[in-house]
Amino acid sequence: MTILRIFLWAGFALVMLTTFLPLLHSNTWWVRVWDFPRLHIAVLAVLFAVAGLFFIKPALPFAVVLLACAIYQGWKIAPFTSLSKVEIELEQVGDRHAASFLAANVLQDNRDYEKTLDLVRELDPDVLLLMETDRKWEKALEPVLQQYTHVKSAPLDNYYGMILATRLKVLRSEITYPEADDIPTILAEMEDRDGNRFFFIGLHPRPPVPGNPVEETDALIQRMANLTDQKELPVIAMGDFNVPAWSWTAHRFKHHGEYLDPRIGRGMLSSFHAKLPLLRFPIDQLYMTQGISLIRFGRTRAIGSDHFPMHAVLAAGERPAK
Repeated sequence: MTILRIFLWAGFALVMLTTFLPLLHSNTWWVRVWDFPRLHIAVLAVLFAVAGLFFIKPALPFAVVLLACAIYQGWKIAPFTSLSKVEIELEQVGDRHAASFLAANVLQDNRDYEKTLDLVRELDPDVLLLMETDRKWEKALEPVLQQYTHVKSAPLDNYYGMILATRLKVLRSEITYPEADDIPTILAEMEDRDGNRFFFIGLHPRPPVPGNPVEETDALIQRMANLTDQKELPVIAMGDFNVPAWSWTAHRFKHHGEYLDPRIGRGMLSSFHAKLPLLRFPIDQLYMTQGISLIRFGRTRAIGSDHFPMHAVLAAGERPAK
């Protein structure tokens, strides 16, 4: 019984610590990482609270504190469930006036190229963003890439390679390295089939893990968010952000860029880890500003990567004047 009580008090301390640490908004990776498992922490808090009612004295304060942590964690993730009102309503727009977007982190070490090729052929996206592409991936994808009129590629062997391919008219595009010399970001101004222009941002910043400077990732996301202030065009941002949709970093990106999130009110649509169902988080994002209509949005089937690709059908219009 003593061992059980020690275990419950250890669980109490763990829930308290992992709930409190993200409030610090620290740049330290071991603080930021607790932004990820909010659902897991909430479940553990409830389980420990119930067990404490039977094995801890005084039980009530023990359970109340844990349930308060569970409620707080639930409040943070609630917008990304069907309990919340959707932030972007689906609109009915003919396919001729819309464009499809597919973003996929293919996993550099994944050599099952055919699954990705088959998915691209099936969905036939107008805009294709691929991440973690090295030269082997670039070569393997040639059969589908040659079907696009504009391809921008930065093949790298450091898990941050990137390819943008589109059949839409591209007015200008560039591969920049605002985070580090080996971490590309793709920026492009495009025009859809109706002549509507929009700005596209393809992102894949570093994750909050040991050895990665989190402040550089924050700075990158902040700069990309601030780009929207300089654009009269509506903006679409996609990619593997390496932070969950409910994180402080994602919230700042969304707020400063005045973005809308199609996940809100529709569910988490967790994209990582594709092979570990109990450890999945919504880290592959799609954001859009006013002036972009949402027709469809969802997660596709697995392609052998540790990420599920994200697919959307969107239509561009005029961005409202600020």
